Amino acid sequence: MVTSKTLVIIPTYNEAANITDVIHRIRACVTDVDILVVDDNSPDGTGSIAESLTDENTFVLHRPDKLGLGPAYLAGFGWGMARQYHYFVEMDADGSHLPEELSRLLSLRETTDLVIGTRWMPGGNIVNWPFLRRLISQGGTKYASLALGLPYRDLTSGFRVMNRAVISDILELQLASIGYGFQVEIVKIAASRGRNIQEIPITFVERVHGKSKLNKKIVFEAWKKTTIWGFERIVFRR
Repeated sequence: MVTSKTLVIIPTYNEAANITDVIHRIRACVTDVDILVVDDNSPDGTGSIAESLTDENTFVLHRPDKLGLGPAYLAGFGWGMARQYHYFVEMDADGSHLPEELSRLLSLRETTDLVIGTRWMPGGNIVNWPFLRRLISQGGTKYASLALGLPYRDLTSGFRVMNRAVISDILELQLASIGYGFQVEIVKIAASRGRNIQEIPITFVERVHGKSKLNKKIVFEAWKKTTIWGFERIVFRR
């Protein structure tokens, strides 16, 4: 039963140390959202912990294997669309996206198709990231912006709010990206469909518990797909 127009989707894999705190903080900050945890059969029991937190506003979608960030969000989008949610939030499970900032993003949901929580803009900030991680993130999003001809400053950000129109576009095109390329592709699609896109500064805090999912494979996938899309834009005017 849908009790809110807004669904916060939180993909998880081995986030047992974080998921309870994140959900409790969301509940303390915003009252008009439902939460869907999409767990990829976490060996550390994240799925079971999430189940213990379910109520009329909190749900868990269990998947049999670790299939990646993109497929997890697609599953969550499909689940939410079938239940007639109007707005969808992407949010990490590790506490790096501050629940205390969620209400600022949601304040734009009725006037903006896609709200991007942006680290690399005035007012944005990153806490406890090493230099190399900063370089990869900022360099990657600048490269993507240049290759795709998009003016946005944080294409890989995973803290977002989208409406049903954007989600319909995403599901219609059946995105195949798995990691950060998935986030870039969403903005690419939204811009190509003429959707209203707005950036808002956020503070990103490096996780305290658990291990980052970022690896060379994810970085390479994002670079490869962005390069292909940029080539297609120049050659085929796509």
